[in-house]
Amino acid sequence: MELKPGMRLRSTVCETEVIVTKGHGDLDVGCGGQPLVEAGAEVPAGQQISADATGGTQMGKRYVDDDAGLELLCTRPGAGSLTLAGEVLPIKGAKPLPASD
Repeated sequence: MELKPGMRLRSTVCETEVIVTKGHGDLDVGCGGQPLVEAGAEVPAGQQISADATGGTQMGKRYVDDDAGLELLCTRPGAGSLTLAGEVLPIKGAKPLPASD
């Protein structure tokens, strides 16, 4: 799917919805083992979450892949894990605060 910042995507197997905050180009993003679709698109019937992609998503968290330059903001949580090319995306860690000596 051709991604660009600002795109709203949703899962076809759970309630997960995300916004692309960084990244562009043709990237294979998915949730629960199935490809994400644009918000508002028809959802194919009969799809189920893959057993290896059931970690779930958390609202307000950013999921990243630094190598691909991809960052997704979760706007609605669900039962499936976000993936890029079949690999589960980790949650972006917090930036460390500077020391105040």
